[in-house]
Amino acid sequence: MSGCEVTEPRFRSVLPFEAVPAEVRLLRRAAASQLDRWGIPTATGEAELLVTELATNVVKHVGEGTSATLVIELRGERLRLEVHDRSRVLPSPNAADCYSECGRGLHLIAALAVDWGTALTGAGKAVWCEISISPGRAYRRMERVVGALESYQGSSCEARLRGSGGHIGLEESAVELIADLLHWTAARGLDPDDFLDRAQMHYEAEADAA
Repeated sequence: MSGCEVTEPRFRSVLPFEAVPAEVRLLRRAAASQLDRWGIPTATGEAELLVTELATNVVKHVGEGTSATLVIELRGERLRLEVHDRSRVLPSPNAADCYSECGRGLHLIAALAVDWGTALTGAGKAVWCEISISPGRAYRRMERVVGALESYQGSSCEARLRGSGGHIGLEESAVELIADLLHWTAARGLDPDDFLDRAQMHYEAEADAA
């Protein structure tokens, strides 16, 4: 392998699930929790509804108990939701014989999303949709931190690619960066514990104000 490339989006969550009603409810909650961690809770309402429709379509039209996967990605000012399953039958919202059952769900997705579509994959198909988001302060800060961590670890391709995904490499880099900052404070005659306490107080004050 030449060069050092990580094509995975900075903010991406992959959530496997079983297509049963109880799992759909859990999947909706997991998606909401993920958006909250990314600092965009304002998108939660639309996202939960769309996740419910996408997953329920798998239950109804691919088969209850089917293995499927929800992929959530932040792409600039859009949130993309994809549900992958093993069926290669593409849904159509215009089919007269299924409008009352499957077409209604797809029309709801089309009404809420700024864009949506379907695609065949190597293992089956994906149904996806995108909604607009207004990145808040927390999300912009997350982008800034990820950029800093990617620059920090940029000299080591192995650090970026080891583990099960890019997020593990970023977490390891965050720990290393914090450790290096503590060494830096000690070298300047500062107290590392005081440094951490001040950072914690700053974080808590901003979290309370959010």
